Amino acid sequence: MGYSPNEASAAVSRCGIDAPLSELVDFISAAHLSKEADAEMDKLYFSSHPLQKDKKRKLPKEKSHSIKRYPKIERKRRDDDDDALHLPNPMIGFGVPRESFQVVSRTLRREAIGPPYFLYENVALTPKGVWNTIKSHLYEIEPEFVDSKFFCAAARKRGYIHNLPLNDRFPIQPLPPRSIFQALPATEKWWPSWDDREQLNCILTCVGSAQLTDRIRTALEKYDGVPDKHVKKYVMGQVKKWNLVWTGKNKVAPLEPDEIELIMGYPLYHTRGYSRSERYKGLGNAFQVDTVAYQLSVLKSLYPEGMNVLSLFSGIGGAEVALHKLGIPMKNVVSVEKSNVCRRIIEGWWEQTNQEGKLIHVSDVREVTDGKLEGWIRSFGGFDLVIGGSPCNNLAGGNRRTRDGLEGEHSSLFFDYVRILDTVKIIMGTT
Repeated sequence: MGYSPNEASAAVSRCGIDAPLSELVDFISAAHLSKEADAEMDKLYFSSHPLQKDKKRKLPKEKSHSIKRYPKIERKRRDDDDDALHLPNPMIGFGVPRESFQVVSRTLRREAIGPPYFLYENVALTPKGVWNTIKSHLYEIEPEFVDSKFFCAAARKRGYIHNLPLNDRFPIQPLPPRSIFQALPATEKWWPSWDDREQLNCILTCVGSAQLTDRIRTALEKYDGVPDKHVKKYVMGQVKKWNLVWTGKNKVAPLEPDEIELIMGYPLYHTRGYSRSERYKGLGNAFQVDTVAYQLSVLKSLYPEGMNVLSLFSGIGGAEVALHKLGIPMKNVVSVEKSNVCRRIIEGWWEQTNQEGKLIHVSDVREVTDGKLEGWIRSFGGFDLVIGGSPCNNLAGGNRRTRDGLEGEHSSLFFDYVRILDTVKIIMGTT
């Protein structure tokens, strides 16, 4: 492909020797894109966000009229030399269940200490400098990078920045299956010996086509046993890329939405009643519930009577499902989600699980104004948790056309997460 040995070595070192070729290429492509675009992105960033030239962050003029009397939250500008961020291997963050790890301690800046507690999530493999920019806007808190393969049967490399306590975390019980055969036992009968996968790759928002699965079946029918090297390489590349599982002799199929719900930690039929494409899209963009619940578990002892939650970019309700499975009551939840389908999924789950709290829907983070936040805080007495993950459309390695980082049309909504969190902390007087 024309890549240098150093680039290939760096990609293997970062992503792992068993990483699929597509992931290695994404990593190198992201490095090329970042190197070419860094200067221009910095120029665009500081022209679009001139306040970053100062050490203090202000709220946008058109939205700050109601809280001008409050003090500003200070930010530290990051030097260009700090752009390199090395992902851990294995990606176990500050610790995961069933794995040995060193106890981590950290010191947070005064203005970062909760409550309100907050958690922000996005993809781990982003263009150069993105996580350092995110970190600089979230009180210089070090990201916690976790792969959900330590919680379920599918890999999902994500970064989290939060001010949650680190001690006394606990997982949802019973522990979910962590292998393909444990999660999908019916597939084991048909699984060929030469497919050595034990876990699936990251759950996507789309699935392999019927034409693809038919091509694979046709290619394998010529062989009684192990196929030729080139056929095996082709088949393994496709089944890994699209998370195809074996459902018959020489027959592969994409995961069904119900199976993805199980792997992602959602109740069975959580998304049922909507089109397959909408279900795949919602699940592919969702939190992996067990992973997030492990981080949120420390809140159970702090809020035995329940919490007030501001859920930004709620999707299909991963944060709400996680809190419910942890046994943490939700007194009031403001759920901000653009998709009408996702809002209906959350509302249906809220009713089916007999939640006693109040659910408030907002369709866009840009509609969460200072005035609305002041009203909710006055009504509830404040938010205990602000949680969400802004769109990864312009950050993910699979996006070859508009991988524009935090300046992208969708991923720039991260700055609304920051704006809203800042405003909540200012109004509640915790800065």
